Amino acid sequence: MRPLEGLVVLEFCQFLAGPSAGLKLADLGARVIKIERPVKGEACRQLSIKDLFVDESSLLFHTINRNKDSFAADLKNPSDLELVKRLITKADIMTHNFRPGVMDKIGLAFEDAIAINPKIIYGVVSGYGEEGPWAKKPGQDLLVQSLSGLTWLSGRDSQGPVPFGLSTADIMCGNHLVQGLLAALLKRAKTNKGVLVEVSLIESILDVQFEAITSYLNDGGQLQKRGDVAGSAHAFLSAPYGVYKTQDGYLSLAMGDLMYISELLEVNLEKYREKHLWFEFRDEIRTLLSERIIQKPTDHWLDLLIGKGVWCGKVLNYQDLDTIDFGMPMKQTIENSDYKKIVTTRSPIQLDGKILTSTKAAPKVGEQNDVIKKEFIR
Repeated sequence: MRPLEGLVVLEFCQFLAGPSAGLKLADLGARVIKIERPVKGEACRQLSIKDLFVDESSLLFHTINRNKDSFAADLKNPSDLELVKRLITKADIMTHNFRPGVMDKIGLAFEDAIAINPKIIYGVVSGYGEEGPWAKKPGQDLLVQSLSGLTWLSGRDSQGPVPFGLSTADIMCGNHLVQGLLAALLKRAKTNKGVLVEVSLIESILDVQFEAITSYLNDGGQLQKRGDVAGSAHAFLSAPYGVYKTQDGYLSLAMGDLMYISELLEVNLEKYREKHLWFEFRDEIRTLLSERIIQKPTDHWLDLLIGKGVWCGKVLNYQDLDTIDFGMPMKQTIENSDYKKIVTTRSPIQLDGKILTSTKAAPKVGEQNDVIKKEFIR
């Protein structure tokens, strides 16, 4: 039995942040019911990566919405809205990421939901909070990455701002929403009352940068300085930290004693012996290390360095990664109601030594309407 079995979640969310939270709750055993508009469903069904679709819904949608049910309802239709309100009476959690004011107009704001179900936990995802001058501005991942300073942490200094190749703000906001909802469940158990949980993309992406922002705030307001040679990595860490080209691939070097590593690599770095120079001259140092490391294959350096206790590793792409056995497989195969299969990742959580997997793909729009009506709306 999974820990959240018996928990009913109504998900009014679209795209990534809110639905990714629902995905994690579903993996932990919750019954997650997507409330979608009829026919077209939620907008992410048409938001594709590389134009990949399964059953007229994007592969991205299937990735984020596995293990869920779909209940199609027109929230502007009084009869459909009444059905949804009856569902709320039976739910434990409801989440939404509509623009500020939208749920108020529908009659499903927190105050309305509490009146329907005094024990409801009500989760809200926004771009920049529910009030203030930014409340109605579009909260989109790239825009939030750009506003938050995050784009100045990756790539080389001469490249200017470099966004992450992932929906970082969305995914982390979804994680924070799950944390808030689980904390709210504990609070409700103590108070027997509903709880309002609010998260925003901007707060989540700032929290992700806590080490960088804390450094900035406590270092006289000095901006981060990225390296400007190939393989430059952490903007606040000194050499040798970074990625280096080898004769046949790439080698990553993590934190370690630079002088010890230079001796193993047979690179003369005597002029940089004082530790404070490892950051100040990190580009020069990395260049010297690079000139040596490129002379031998990756495995040569791994055999040498790992045996001496140096933290290092290969740099893999997805094809390489697919050949590695970590002893805990991360892939799983899910299947929809038409028996079409999709290979995806699984939950990274293990409980009592058991890996959490699922086999159910994302639903079609309104696929469970009849079942949910019989079960919850009698």
